[in-house]
Amino acid sequence: MAKKEKAKEKEAEEVKEETPETAPSPEESVMQELQEKLAAEHEAHLRLAAEYDNFRKRTQKEKDGVYATGKADAIAKFLPVYDNLVRALAQETQDAAFKKGVEMILAELNKILEGLGVQSFGDAGDAFDPELHNAIMHTEDPELGESVLSQVFQRGFKLGDRVIRFAMVQVAN
Repeated sequence: MAKKEKAKEKEAEEVKEETPETAPSPEESVMQELQEKLAAEHEAHLRLAAEYDNFRKRTQKEKDGVYATGKADAIAKFLPVYDNLVRALAQETQDAAFKKGVEMILAELNKILEGLGVQSFGDAGDAFDPELHNAIMHTEDPELGESVLSQVFQRGFKLGDRVIRFAMVQVAN
């Protein structure tokens, strides 16, 4: 009889192996469905967090750009005052106190501009750079090298990498 029982067990095992896997229980299918929903919600949450981070960075960049533009525009409005002070110093005067006062005002304006990060450029003898200088005249001078500023009519100013005003110059050779 033991042989018959062993034979029946073998047949039962063979039948189990031949039959396809049984369908998952309702609990397993619900669990799998919930895991898929959780994964989808997690993916949506990550996308939303990344989108918000991109928005935050973009608005900060725009805000910084607006501030830099406003700062450059305000500085550009003060440059005619700078030019007038330079012209006033170039004029001959007998009043030493007047000249000293203009020098002090110009020195204070230069100090303020430096504090704001503004750099002036365009000295005679510098090399000509079309991205910084506006050549309004040309001269031949054997004493100066090729593409050298021989005369500066109006200094240029820049804020960081941004040119606020180009220097108006005369270029030699």
